Amino acid sequence: MEKNSTQKSNPAKKLKVKVNTRGIPISSLGDIRIAIGYPPIESKKGVPLLSQNRQFQYFNAATYIYPMVPAYAASNLQHHGYKVYWMDGIAEKKHYDEWIEELIAIRADFLMVETKSPIVKTHWKQIKDLKKKLPHLRLMWVGDHVSFKPHELFENSPIDYAITGGDYDFMIVNLLNHIFLGERLEGGVYWRDGDLLIKAKPAGTKILKTMLKGREKIHNSGRPNLKHNLNNLPFIDRDLTKWELYAYENGNYKYTPATYMYSGRDCWWNRCTFCVWDHTINPLGSYRSFSPERLFAEVKHVVDNYGVKEIFDDAGTLFVGPKLKKFCELLISSGYNKKVRYGCNMRFNAVNQEYYDLMGKAGFRFILYGMESGNQKTLDKLDKGTKEADAINGPRMARRAGLDPHVTIMLGYPWESYKDAQRTIAIAKYAFRKGYYETMQATIIMPYPGTPLYEECKKKSWLLTNDYNKFDMRQAVMKTPFPAKKIYELEQDLYSAFMTPQYITRKILGIRSVHDAKYLFYMGWKLMGHLLDFDPGQTKVGWTSLKFWKHAGGKLGGHFFSSKTSIDAEKEAIKLADSAMNL
Repeated sequence: MEKNSTQKSNPAKKLKVKVNTRGIPISSLGDIRIAIGYPPIESKKGVPLLSQNRQFQYFNAATYIYPMVPAYAASNLQHHGYKVYWMDGIAEKKHYDEWIEELIAIRADFLMVETKSPIVKTHWKQIKDLKKKLPHLRLMWVGDHVSFKPHELFENSPIDYAITGGDYDFMIVNLLNHIFLGERLEGGVYWRDGDLLIKAKPAGTKILKTMLKGREKIHNSGRPNLKHNLNNLPFIDRDLTKWELYAYENGNYKYTPATYMYSGRDCWWNRCTFCVWDHTINPLGSYRSFSPERLFAEVKHVVDNYGVKEIFDDAGTLFVGPKLKKFCELLISSGYNKKVRYGCNMRFNAVNQEYYDLMGKAGFRFILYGMESGNQKTLDKLDKGTKEADAINGPRMARRAGLDPHVTIMLGYPWESYKDAQRTIAIAKYAFRKGYYETMQATIIMPYPGTPLYEECKKKSWLLTNDYNKFDMRQAVMKTPFPAKKIYELEQDLYSAFMTPQYITRKILGIRSVHDAKYLFYMGWKLMGHLLDFDPGQTKVGWTSLKFWKHAGGKLGGHFFSSKTSIDAEKEAIKLADSAMNL
């Protein structure tokens, strides 16, 4: 199988530690066993979307997203000689006890898990249970919440290490190399006083009241290093990380088997006040990306060796300018534009028609935009850097190039009235009717800890709760000018906005094969799952509940039989000159 030529094998080095965490003698790094994954989280709310997700959510229609940085961490560790096990209990649909039994069976020395605010309290409990059942197992937690509040993890659980910042695929190798090879420890690691495996002199220390010892010193190695060269990462080992778990059940795919890429960390705009990755693991000034050549090499690798038919690149925003042009040219000149469809995240005002046309020629199909709101005051407050007109012009240009635009929209802003929310819904409906939008995801805005929006909430007393568990997007956690329960009505209304005669006619007439028909049915099932996600009855209703179908049918039928909106004339008047494109 093709290897990444940018990586050189690590020469054998003398071990500084001669036993593993269980006290058994070791002779090489291959004797050190590291598990990377996610403990199962069972909930009546549905499947938890924890991996590769900037905004945590439970889905009734199961979706499993390939966790890119954990997968690079596993592959990088294996590349450096460690024995690695992939244990995504969520994607493997395991029960917690089953997952624990597997962890015991592999005799792991270390376990790395990614967490987020809405499930961190669950993880505190799981850490306590893991330490009780496997006292020798060293636990390493990573992710955006940990990066913002690393000390909180030590206060509420018997954790061993917190790795902060978004480069934990590099940092976990550095931490273990520090322990076993004596390598200098980079910034971003937190540990307890008295940890005999850590030889580094602390760059900082804080005395905390912890659950283990009362008052305890927690050391750290300084600010996280976010300057690693991404081109030096090995290709993700798709076999090791069980890529097929994530190859089918994902609404971003039309053609399967499909997979993910992650070409940049994370978004070159890097300013949106609600984006937790922009302000914790990949803060302003830390953006980096693969070279076009490095990205193309991994694309070629997965197509040639795994028969991948579609790829979604989940960098916060795909690189633009000369890099995008070069990547497209590589796809075209090699003929891989005929072998695989490509998708990416993009900003409405990032590229012009010339670039969209090039992307279409290069085999791009799916393009995802963060619309967020149809109100300019909200776009400005979020530091989105876009104009209302861009939400029409960008997707319209993409459509002309043959791409399928997908938009993400949020409702429930403290400063938006019910009428403002309805305006956003009307714009989405107009764009669906005109054919500018193909698909959409609707969510409730969440002010995650670590974001400027969260700080504004605290300053202005907007928070309805401080319970992390309730930041799971199943309810509003910020005050709104209208009753909180109205958010469900608005979310269902937004998800139904596509339902116009024009849109449905296009979908039916666009069926060219059995595959097209199956895809349309699959997307219909996903839609109903999202309507169930935001049903006012929440966990009191399900797929077989008459109340749910009554709510959903009412919303869908209302849009179908009243397809015009109050903003039609305004949006019809929009011209390309109303948008200032970056390119």
